[in-house]
Amino acid sequence: MNNDLANEIRRKTDIVDIIGERIPLVARGKNFFGVCPFHDDSNPSMCVSREKQIYTCFSCHATGNVFTFLMNYEHIDFKETLRYLGEKVGVNVSGIQIKQKSNKFDKFYDAYKFSVKYFQNNLSSSFGKMARSYLASRGITDEVIKEFEIGLSLDSRDDLTKLLMKKEYDLVVLNRIGLSSDDHDIYNDRIMFPLYDVSGNVVGFSGRIYKDNGQNKYLNTKETDIFKKGEMLYHYHIAREECRLKKSVIVMEGFMDVIRASTIGIKNTVALMGTALTKEQIALIKRLSNNIVLCLDGDGPGVKAATSIGEELLNQGVEVKVVMLPDNDDPDSFILKHGKDRFVALLENAVNFSDFKISKLKENVNFKSDEEKANYINAVLKETVKIDDPIRVEVVLKRLAKEFDIGYNTLEMRFNDFKDEKKVIVQQIEIPKTKVIKKDKYTKAVEQILYFMLNNDWAVSQVEKERLIFPSEETRILSSEIIYYYKKYGVINVADFYTYIQDKENILILLNGILASNYIEKTTKEELFEYFKVVREYGINQEIKRLTNLMKKEVDPLEQAKIVEKIRKLRIGE
Repeated sequence: MNNDLANEIRRKTDIVDIIGERIPLVARGKNFFGVCPFHDDSNPSMCVSREKQIYTCFSCHATGNVFTFLMNYEHIDFKETLRYLGEKVGVNVSGIQIKQKSNKFDKFYDAYKFSVKYFQNNLSSSFGKMARSYLASRGITDEVIKEFEIGLSLDSRDDLTKLLMKKEYDLVVLNRIGLSSDDHDIYNDRIMFPLYDVSGNVVGFSGRIYKDNGQNKYLNTKETDIFKKGEMLYHYHIAREECRLKKSVIVMEGFMDVIRASTIGIKNTVALMGTALTKEQIALIKRLSNNIVLCLDGDGPGVKAATSIGEELLNQGVEVKVVMLPDNDDPDSFILKHGKDRFVALLENAVNFSDFKISKLKENVNFKSDEEKANYINAVLKETVKIDDPIRVEVVLKRLAKEFDIGYNTLEMRFNDFKDEKKVIVQQIEIPKTKVIKKDKYTKAVEQILYFMLNNDWAVSQVEKERLIFPSEETRILSSEIIYYYKKYGVINVADFYTYIQDKENILILLNGILASNYIEKTTKEELFEYFKVVREYGINQEIKRLTNLMKKEVDPLEQAKIVEKIRKLRIGE
């Protein structure tokens, strides 16, 4: 691979933009921070440097440049990464040949691609006239049908199965992936909504009745090798860019809510396909934005889901707001009844999760009962403990004091009691610590010198001039590679150096560890020479150990005396 081409692409690419398209980043000083996607991260521990064009996670130590981020995040190889970024920044990458990778599920994806086209053709044919009328009556236009690839299964029992079998699909496979049951089609006479995985592949369907025939309203694809409901969010592949632009993600319950919101121009939406929330879905949501708006159904189960989901997301350190839909509406029905402006107003007035939960605590409380009143106030204070903003806390306490004619100081004392209880509980929870590998002073000195070399051009020349010998093979190779790179390009650029050694796995691991260790970046010659002394001391100690072991094996007194003299000279520095 042409290293100059890779460097050109890298220099025309801003790592902050590329990573920021995939995970939310917040500026802090000259760097940007976000939740690391490479481990289960609840606090933003990934630092992205625009100046150096590298990223580093201070928790799991994932480190690299824009190429390594994309390769690990998107699970693509170096050539695919170069082509993607080259096309993005306008560099000619036609010479990069990428061999088509085989996926064991390719046949499954192809079957669904064919099925989508088949259902779309049905809907646009004369057989789809009634279904099209139904969709039109529901405000689903031809543009929406095309955008969401909506189709129609016919009341034919086995048309799709026969067509797929003619295309050499085994019936066992069709049964396995949820398109057939024995030799019959799963879906009959239903409007078909494709369901997508996070990469945009169709992996399932939701079929909806459009005639009053007594069947269940929806029929969804069963769990298969490629359709795992708990690992996907509907509309994720489309919403990703919109969420980055809008700096928020709206979480809904069903795919029809997302489709309806899209008809009024709201596209930073995803759907859970149910009310349960898995850890995989939490990770996906956090990748979209740290600002989350829950817009679930307004009925009892929807409110219950908003409460439990909000708690889970809040524990992950993200900002959660809630849209309270009236009259048991869901987003789909509310937009149909009240239109865009009313729905947008609801979104703009979404309440903080803590305020939402406090408002729900008030329901079904008999305020004529002193006991129930006291229980309610205590419950509100417990929720208020979770609020980080002291101004909002004071607002809640003053509102309670005024509403129930209780002294502010009394409420504040009770609030502080609950706060102290929370601190005790937190202290009792054993928080798993990241395993810290202790490094001796010699390892630290070696890594600090290498870190200096990566950040100070003159340090490279000084290491070569002093003929410093590093203790391990990996550190010697890395030092040699840095010196060679500096001689070839006349400057050390860490982001480009990553590209240069990207196929040298052993020293790449060492480089990642050094960069993630947060060593001192700038140095003086005096400081550098002090580290040189430590490395040389290590070499001398190792040689003394070797000679000592040799002396123990030596039987000739004269040879023993020679070894003793060598050890003496090493110890006095001769």
